Amino acid sequence: MLFRSTGLGKTELKAKVNGVVRQGDYLILQVETLEPVKWRIRAGISLKDMWAVIRSILKPSNLRLMLSNKWFREAQHPGEF
Repeated sequence: MLFRSTGLGKTELKAKVNGVVRQGDYLILQVETLEPVKWRIRAGISLKDMWAVIRSILKPSNLRLMLSNKWFREAQHPGEF
């Protein structure tokens, strides 16, 4: 997983998901950055947010990626994002 932040300029953070836990009406996405710094990032995802993600995944171009055989190879860098 890659992260970019306007507060960090062009710095790109490499990270991995450590887990998802329910806390009240939110799912808490737990992420650990690996490079260039080690941070623990948590994101609270509400039902409204989850539906936005699900709708985005179900778009034909995104769904094709989810159903492709690209799960078995290293992801190519997305370029500027």
